[in-house]
Amino acid sequence: MIDRRALGFFLLSSLFFGGTFVAAKAGLEYFPPLLFVALRFDIAALVMLGYVAVTASREELRPKTRDDVVGILATGVLVIGLANALIFVGQQYATSAVGAIVFSLNPILTPVFAAVLLSDERLSPRGAVGLVLGLLGVALVVSPDPANLLGGDAIGRVILFAGAVSAALGAVLIRRAGSSATLSSTARIAWGLPIAAALSHGFALSAGESMSAITWSSSALVALAYVSLVAGVLAYIAYFGLLESTGAIQANLVFYLVPVVATLGGWALLGEAIAPLALVGFLLIFTGFAVLGSESVDIRTWLPETVVETPVAEERTTVTEEPRGFRSD
Repeated sequence: MIDRRALGFFLLSSLFFGGTFVAAKAGLEYFPPLLFVALRFDIAALVMLGYVAVTASREELRPKTRDDVVGILATGVLVIGLANALIFVGQQYATSAVGAIVFSLNPILTPVFAAVLLSDERLSPRGAVGLVLGLLGVALVVSPDPANLLGGDAIGRVILFAGAVSAALGAVLIRRAGSSATLSSTARIAWGLPIAAALSHGFALSAGESMSAITWSSSALVALAYVSLVAGVLAYIAYFGLLESTGAIQANLVFYLVPVVATLGGWALLGEAIAPLALVGFLLIFTGFAVLGSESVDIRTWLPETVVETPVAEERTTVTEEPRGFRSD
């Protein structure tokens, strides 16, 4: 079941994460990829730490259980740090749309990890059909060329796929740790962002990237501001709030809508073309999402409370007063 709060988190996550791929592609003209990620999380970590310092007590921020530590590490290392490092490196070889689409394999990978690591999240036959439709849609949009499997585009997609694996595994580990975890999602992000920043700086240093390779401009600053503040803080607050509300499988359905945002943003802002076959792929992705989502959306949550809670016997005695369409018998 998904309520209005979770739906809000879902839409915001989709919008903010979709814009990440556009901003990343634009920013890679000015920043080395790993250093771009590192600077992004430096800024995001400072903002987030400042926010929780004002709004939360030390007790609320202190990890108290082993699961708190597991959740922090899964957040900082897998969901934020490693996943984004791989995304930004892979984006060098792909458009913002393709990057988002390959990463949208996340909802297909999540049930695989959930089946092994979680006892309360299993994929139903209907859910499996939805995931297969989504996978076919992704395949149509990516349109791999067998003649270029070793080319730059293919390598970039493999790197992006690895990022999706990292994010999916991290989301499931966070959900698994939730049974005895005491930290809120906001506190966990505040811990995770500095870890992600340190990890990204380590990757950048090992790759030989330096600040001297950055070309500073107004466009570079806009791209850095977006990936740091909107995608680095607001998007993760919305995503981890959704994860706590709905579970790993349903939360990661946001990555079915992220490619649409990224494709439209890349077309409008970067002049990236949209292939006709990609439109067919989008249709399949939406179909798969609809099949999956139909299991988790209960329309009763949108009805007035008096309608939902009225006993059957009482409904029958007042049937003449009911609006058309709400009669239960």
